[in-house]
Amino acid sequence: MENSEEKIGLFPLIGIIVSAIVGAGIFNLMKEMANTASVGVTIIGWIIAGVGMGSLAFCMENLNNKRPDLDSGIFSYAQEGFGDYIGFNSVWGYWISVNIGNVAFGTLLFSALGYFFPVFGNGQNVFSILGASIVLWIIHFMILRGLDKATLLNAVVMIAKMIPILIFIVCILFAFNKDVFFEDFWGNLASNGSSSSIFEQLKGTVLVTVWVFIGIEGAVVFSSRAKKRSDVGKATLLGFAAVTLIYATVTVFSYGILSQQQLQALPNPAMAFVLEHIIGRPGAIIVNLGVIVAIFGAWIANTLLAEEVAYQAGVQGLFPKIFTKENENKMPINSTIITNVTIQVMLLSFLVTNEAYSLLSKLSSSTILLPYTCVALFQMKLIWQSKEKSTIKNIMVGVIATVYMLWLILASGSTFIILTILALCPGSIMYIYVKRKKEERVFTNYEWVFFIMVLLLSIYGLSQLPTLLAA
Repeated sequence: MENSEEKIGLFPLIGIIVSAIVGAGIFNLMKEMANTASVGVTIIGWIIAGVGMGSLAFCMENLNNKRPDLDSGIFSYAQEGFGDYIGFNSVWGYWISVNIGNVAFGTLLFSALGYFFPVFGNGQNVFSILGASIVLWIIHFMILRGLDKATLLNAVVMIAKMIPILIFIVCILFAFNKDVFFEDFWGNLASNGSSSSIFEQLKGTVLVTVWVFIGIEGAVVFSSRAKKRSDVGKATLLGFAAVTLIYATVTVFSYGILSQQQLQALPNPAMAFVLEHIIGRPGAIIVNLGVIVAIFGAWIANTLLAEEVAYQAGVQGLFPKIFTKENENKMPINSTIITNVTIQVMLLSFLVTNEAYSLLSKLSSSTILLPYTCVALFQMKLIWQSKEKSTIKNIMVGVIATVYMLWLILASGSTFIILTILALCPGSIMYIYVKRKKEERVFTNYEWVFFIMVLLLSIYGLSQLPTLLAA
């Protein structure tokens, strides 16, 4: 991997971030926001999410500059700052989250195709799973051909999927109706006839926005493969800024086309029917085609993130050494195979039960918060330990990101916390195996405390699993 031709430049890094973040969620985001908040609160929600997630992006940029030796991805900050076991749980939670996200991409892709080909139904029947499995292994072999080819394809797909989004933005700007926009600005009218407090609306809005930013760490994951170390920080900030502007524009201005109650009632994907309201049936066709391309692009980007983070975990001795084997194209072949076999098994679970998707989607949302929180906490630790006077900016973004991530964990509720613990516990078996294989001490004293807490909470979580599945 020393050849510069095998390294990634600034624009491919930005492409990975944008493709990973802008998936299928953007095409239904205006409906999800309308389900929780009025236009006024939506604007405040985007400001809070922008400041919170923006602070996290600045933390990543600062850590990239201050600790260039930590080039093993987002989990390396957790490992360096809080030990091997916390580092392992960070990378395990991240890997599980991205894999589950790819399962969702498989079903969503064929749900969108069902608009044109009814045989695929809602994306969870036999034909959809067979189709998703074929796409999964096509992406698998494309990635193994080389990182340069994979990132080039990702960039092409990113451009292609941005076309319908840009068409949508232009249309809603031209069709914007200020009377509709300001009619119920603070949500005094609710679908059930009662008003919802601004705080309750805001809480729901911020929780919606955080999930759509998953992928912001894309450049950090590939930091060891970047042509220039400085590109990692630039890509993180530029990618975040671009995506935030797109998300905010798409959601806020949709309130100037349809009322909150009308947006709530739209079928999926909501963007298709907003555009159909403006330009007719071609609008729905354009957006559904965009959904298909967007999901394909996000699937590629997320697979790159998943196999790379597992490979780097193997290099750092947190995952078994089998994850570090590369093919002739310098791609982590075993990591990619294990990642996609895991996704394949999850896809097959839809043949057994429709309830699996609900639980897996909740797990994807909850497990990503641990590695994000560790980034913010490591920023604070470096500031505390630094002999040099930290800049006001670094202190502020560290404090804001830490408070924001801890608040998100608490605001997510006990269900998400329990699901996260349930996801972490099985990974501890792998961690113990790796440590014993290396003949190293498995847990330090404080890690024993953390492990016992995880174990006890997992036992409690299993007792609550029937309730969680029914929720």
